[in-house]
Amino acid sequence: MRVLAIVPAYNEEECLANTVQELITTCPDVDYLVVNDGSSDATPRICDELALSHIDLPVNCGLTSAVKAGMKYAMRHGYDAAVQIDSDGQHMPEYISLMAKTMRDEGADIVIASRNLAGGGAEGARGAGARLIAAFIRQTTGTTITDPTSGMRMYNRAMIERLARGFDLAPEPDTVALLIRRGAKVVEVPTKMRERQGGTSYLHFMSSISYMARTCLSILLFQWFR
Repeated sequence: MRVLAIVPAYNEEECLANTVQELITTCPDVDYLVVNDGSSDATPRICDELALSHIDLPVNCGLTSAVKAGMKYAMRHGYDAAVQIDSDGQHMPEYISLMAKTMRDEGADIVIASRNLAGGGAEGARGAGARLIAAFIRQTTGTTITDPTSGMRMYNRAMIERLARGFDLAPEPDTVALLIRRGAKVVEVPTKMRERQGGTSYLHFMSSISYMARTCLSILLFQWFR
C-alpha cells in the first residue's frame, strides 16, 4: 500500500521538526505532506529550511481545510491510503503499519487509532463528551466506536476521494458516523498516545464543551439532512 501521512500544522514551531523526523525514521516507506495552515510563527521557515515536503495555505483556514488539502494531494497522486498525524507529537507513527495492515486484512474503509482499546483515553469533561459521542454514534449507526474523537485515522482510496470532493465532509466524528450510515466499514486498533509535546492547543474547557455539543447535535440531527 502507498500511504501518505498528512500532517496539518498551525503555529507548531516547537514540535513540527521532531514530529516529521520521528515519522521519517519510524516509517521510511510512508510518504508525508505537511500542510502549513497559514501559520504566523516560524512554521513556514522550518518547512523551507529543513526542505520538508509541504504545501502552504495562504491564510489560516482551519483543520478541516488543511486535511482536505492533504486529501486532494493524496487523491491526485494515487495513494492507496492517507493517515492524519497531528504535528504536536501526540500521535505515534509506529502504529501506522498496524493501521495499514488492518485496513488491508479486514477490508476497512477507515481505521481509527483507539486510546481506549489500549487502556487510555481522555479524562474529565473531554472524556465524558467522547463517551457521549460514542453513545450517539452507536445509537444512530449500530456501530461501536470506542475512541470517536481520536484524530489519528487512516482512510482508504474511496474515502480519500469522498473527503477530497465532499464540501461538507470534515475529519470529525460526525463524518465518521455519516460514512458508516452510507456503508463504510470502520475498524479500530489499540494505540497509545502522548501528551502534546510543545506549543498550545486551540482547545480549552469552553471550546471543548462547544465542540462536543456541536458534534452531538450533528450526529443526532443535522447529518440526517445531508
